[in-house]
Amino acid sequence: MKKSIVLVAALLLSGCATIDPVNRHFPDAVAELMVRCPDLKQITPTNKLSDVVGTVVDNYGQYHVCQNKNDRWIEWYNKQRDNFNNAGKKK
Repeated sequence: MKKSIVLVAALLLSGCATIDPVNRHFPDAVAELMVRCPDLKQITPTNKLSDVVGTVVDNYGQYHVCQNKNDRWIEWYNKQRDNFNNAGKKK
């Protein structure tokens, strides 16, 4: 009786040692979300200062909105990927 209990316990304990760790993979970002901001508008040759100022103001607004949105998203994604990849690792 004792031999069978020892044998069953040995089999159960040895089975736990052969389990491989699960391979994890952080999902890749959609390529469209990793694209940088588009180029800004070019000033067309003109004698009107108002046209130049209008283009500069449009570019300023477009660039800063796009830059903030994309940079924050890319920063968030990279942090999440690093946290995921480093989870469970010993330091």
